Amino acid sequence: MASRKTYDRPDLKIPVSLGVIMDGNGRWAKKRLLPRSAGHRAGAENLKELCRNCGRYGVKYLTVYAFSTENWTRPEDEVDQLMKLFVEFFRKYDPELEEEGIRVRFTGDIDSLPENLRKVCREGEERSAHRQKMQLIVAFNYGGRREIVNAARRIAERCISGEIAPEDITEQMMSDNMYLPDVPDPDFIIRPSGEMRISNFLLWECAYSEFWVSETLWPDFGYDELTQAFEAYTKRDRRFGGLSAEDKK
Repeated sequence: MASRKTYDRPDLKIPVSLGVIMDGNGRWAKKRLLPRSAGHRAGAENLKELCRNCGRYGVKYLTVYAFSTENWTRPEDEVDQLMKLFVEFFRKYDPELEEEGIRVRFTGDIDSLPENLRKVCREGEERSAHRQKMQLIVAFNYGGRREIVNAARRIAERCISGEIAPEDITEQMMSDNMYLPDVPDPDFIIRPSGEMRISNFLLWECAYSEFWVSETLWPDFGYDELTQAFEAYTKRDRRFGGLSAEDKK
């Protein structure tokens, strides 16, 4: 019997900004003797559930790693299936996202995508701009290194034009030139599937993020696993390089 989703856990500390690396779709399908496309479809269905659970728990910003700049090296038919699934997801589930008050935004090298995908991104952002309960940020054609390089280029152009001097460059200036500078850095990053790496996800923004890894493959990562993650986060002492309250005594 599935666990009852009460969301009534005043003992839990809920991250304002949460990142999730949606990993394990292919292995999920392989275990069931299914094509990889079936795993990706199951993963997309689970994203809908994650959005609902996070919104009801009180997460304000949810950034999910959907497609990296490196994923283009996958077999062409798999990439084609992923692109079709991307379009289908936002057309199929937007009414449910509307009902949950979820605003959709995209981060990544969106300008380099084919026009039909750029159109989906534009329409999704415009259609949901008024929603205020939670922001779903989809990292699509995203790479952390590319984001940092793009920020450095923008700042370099300002130096060349004489607008600023090199000594004026600060960490805050770098942050201000990331793809979505208004989105808070992730407090907490979850990676299903048991892999112990960041995979080029939010490299600048994750400097002081807490991490939690689950052995559960992404399509099976549900309410119970999310609750376990938040239970672990509640026990973390986020010091940001300083001393804990206990150490200061």
